Amino acid sequence: MQSLRPISSTLLQTATRIPTISQFSCRTANRTTHRRTFLTNPFAGPQHLTASRTLDYPAKTIYAIIADINSYSTFLPYCQHSQVTKRSAPASDGNTYPEEAQLVVGFNGDVSETFTSRVYCVPETLVEAVSGQAQTALSPDDITHHSPRSSSEASTKDTVMSRLVTRWTLLPFPHKPLPTAEQADKNNSAESEPESIERTQVSLNIEYQFANPVYAALSSAAAPKVADKMIEAFENRVKSVVEGKSQPSR
Repeated sequence: MQSLRPISSTLLQTATRIPTISQFSCRTANRTTHRRTFLTNPFAGPQHLTASRTLDYPAKTIYAIIADINSYSTFLPYCQHSQVTKRSAPASDGNTYPEEAQLVVGFNGDVSETFTSRVYCVPETLVEAVSGQAQTALSPDDITHHSPRSSSEASTKDTVMSRLVTRWTLLPFPHKPLPTAEQADKNNSAESEPESIERTQVSLNIEYQFANPVYAALSSAAAPKVADKMIEAFENRVKSVVEGKSQPSR
């Protein structure tokens, strides 16, 4: 773990480049972002970030990208290395999924931290990564293909974070655009009806707590900017893969 001074300096530099906002909410036609108020009390409990996007792609396609942890370092800001170190037993769909992964996160060339996370995958529905003292809240019936988490695993060891939970949740729903005036004039025949669009609501929830109270105080301004970049990078990755510019790793 790096010394307190370089990490503190980095967070302070990041914080001075963005306005101090205690709470922010933004809604557009296909994008919703919510953040709970950040607590600057260094002895407060876990902090939370939430964000969501509604994307015009099927859940199966989006899920494959979320579960492709090996590719995170190619598109996520601050992620310098990403590697799945253990896979699950076959799930109900016959596929195996990441069960343990290691990420190296760096703020600049001098400061970086390594996180080992236990990963739980519910096919086409949810991907959750937990580290430190955090525990999954998923039902054992949903993750029978994953082995029990042992207290000796690398994912249980504290790093700069005493706990970290990252959860991606997918909710698919069909969307049929309203017919145009021309289509309505055709007596709503089957041929004139607009085709349904497969849409998916993608939600990201991050719960974290710094082991050092100084980091917690400094993160109150810096963390929102990092979260915005993460969700934006993910959305761009989905579009890039779907449009055929790149492919998920196998």
